[in-house]
Amino acid sequence: MSVLHPAPIAWLARRLFRELHEKNAAFDLPARKFVRGEQGVDLSVHLGSRVAASPFGPAAGPHTQLAQNLVLSWLAGGRAIELKTVQVDDHLTIPRPCIDMREVGYNCEYSQELQVEESLREYAKGSLLIAMLANSGKVGVVPSFLPTVFDASVGYDLAGIQSEKVDRYLRALRKFTPVVDEQRRQVPPEYAEYAGGNFPDALVDTVSLSTFHGSPPGEIEAIAAYLMGRYRVGVIVKLNPTLLGKVELNGLLNDTLGYTDVVVPSQAFDMDLTFLAAVEMIHRLTVLAKKIGVTFGIKLTNTLVVENRRPFFPANVNVSYLSGPPLHVLAMTLVERFRREVGTHLPISFSAGIDAQNVADAVALNLTPVTVCTDWLKTGGYGRGIRFFETLVARMRRAGAKSRDAFILRAFGQEEAAAQAALPAEEVQRALSELRSTGDLPAAITPQMRTRWVGEAARLNTYAYVEKVAEDPRYHKGHHEKSPRKVGSNLTTFDCLTCDKCVAVCPNNAIFTYVVPHLELPTGKVKPAQGNKEERTGTVRIDERHQIAVLADLCNDCGNCDAFCPEDGGPNLAKPRFFGSKEALLADPIGQGIFVERRAHGYTAWVRSDKKTFCQTWEGHDGRVLGEGFRVQFHPLSTGATVTGDLREDFDLTLPRSVHVVVTGVLSPREVNWVTAMEDARWHPETKSE
Repeated sequence: MSVLHPAPIAWLARRLFRELHEKNAAFDLPARKFVRGEQGVDLSVHLGSRVAASPFGPAAGPHTQLAQNLVLSWLAGGRAIELKTVQVDDHLTIPRPCIDMREVGYNCEYSQELQVEESLREYAKGSLLIAMLANSGKVGVVPSFLPTVFDASVGYDLAGIQSEKVDRYLRALRKFTPVVDEQRRQVPPEYAEYAGGNFPDALVDTVSLSTFHGSPPGEIEAIAAYLMGRYRVGVIVKLNPTLLGKVELNGLLNDTLGYTDVVVPSQAFDMDLTFLAAVEMIHRLTVLAKKIGVTFGIKLTNTLVVENRRPFFPANVNVSYLSGPPLHVLAMTLVERFRREVGTHLPISFSAGIDAQNVADAVALNLTPVTVCTDWLKTGGYGRGIRFFETLVARMRRAGAKSRDAFILRAFGQEEAAAQAALPAEEVQRALSELRSTGDLPAAITPQMRTRWVGEAARLNTYAYVEKVAEDPRYHKGHHEKSPRKVGSNLTTFDCLTCDKCVAVCPNNAIFTYVVPHLELPTGKVKPAQGNKEERTGTVRIDERHQIAVLADLCNDCGNCDAFCPEDGGPNLAKPRFFGSKEALLADPIGQGIFVERRAHGYTAWVRSDKKTFCQTWEGHDGRVLGEGFRVQFHPLSTGATVTGDLREDFDLTLPRSVHVVVTGVLSPREVNWVTAMEDARWHPETKSE
């Protein structure tokens, strides 16, 4: 299994700010896709005791594990950022591949792939880089659109959460200054001015509890009570779609929506919390939260556990987790049920099949925040975030609303009915008149009246939306995005269709592009039996406008790039794999890749292929390959190698010549990528590395 090696903040900062300056992009996201906010449009929402400038953001998952994920999610408009779930077992073996977002979403990964201390450092790097972007002013974000709220996510049992490891992690999030200061010291000097200023002592004041599937009901309540009491944080309990019960869930999923091929294991219903037990638990925890002085809410929903019937995942994977369009209907049905049984005072966070077409509806239901995962793993990746913002703002304008609260009142035309139900009779017409003339709630209205009015509108909106959502064809089988079509060709080192889908759908931004000249590369073998003479075997043509490579340190072989690639072989495996250290290259279980160091007039590269390693150097006009007991001197564009030493078997020079073209292309001064960032950091040793 691949092992993640997170990038030091020196690499991250140098790549980020150089790319902004030279390429008008950030981690391959073009500046035209940045969400910068808009003057006069107030999307802000209270989350716990803090305010987020936008009501949407990434859910705990692939978009919030590494620092660059957090930065990209922020640039995509996310201001409510749920950090990836952390648990005590931080040496998990995750099946590979584990993410398939073609059509609807399926995955078989469920927790952090880093050690707990590494996760803490990633969240420090990510939050600090976001603050640096804001301080620099280089991304042009409207000041009112800067406030960002982070939420921790932990699981899955009480013993694990009470462990010293997780306790240390949660305490560090609540006393975050030392963790951030450690990263500040590693920021390159040329960007140190952006890393100054005040940083919240606590990164989070809410924690989402991921109950996962089969968590005992009593334990869920005990964990929530423990978190509120020990850390004085608000708690959001993430619940499962199985709360609908077997009959209703299967009726919606299989019959109404037509997913007859999706089977939910019966034991999922037997082991999970029931709806009645959840309501009773919510009442008790709401009372406890008020007593302690923190907030309590729920999140709808976790993914849905289903039998794995997809050959994309390894054969030993028995269950996978469904997300996307069908989950949206299941989770919205639960929103309505909770609104009827518990009322609108219960804060509900939402994450199920959110996309640009329904994000405004979810916001209009007063779901706070609305989080996304599946949609940002589809073609376009983080670049899809701008459509969230644009469609939400467009809907607000059509409704004549300047704030999120006003939008909730007007989105479904329920402002008058809600006012009559929630406001004193003498206030109704005055409040409605001001709302309609200004596009916002009256300034004189009391906070209690505001809450009741908005809450009543959200309740009515919920009923209106959920009544129709299951009938919407786009949530039915056959009406979602089609699987990418495979064209029948295999990926190789050079050239492909260069559709670049793999770059955008990689949540970790591990895949990048680089440019090499169009050329014909000679291929040949040196044969000891023929006096160490090189025998030419053909040529490799390089014709495409640019090429693809991977920083293997950041690639967890999730497989999503392969799922969307029109060709076979997987970009993560077929394209050149670079490593950030020789040790990582040698330890990689796949057994192929490159670690390179730039020299004054060339480079030194350690190359691994079929788990065999050789050293390749370039100085001046000739390349040298140093193997065990021999040396081969070669020219990249002509045959006629010179061999010294004891070469005992045929040596194929196609690989060294290809490596030379790849390395010189990736290290070109015009390129901005992970390898150049790594080399920039190495050539500036004044910056302390991790």
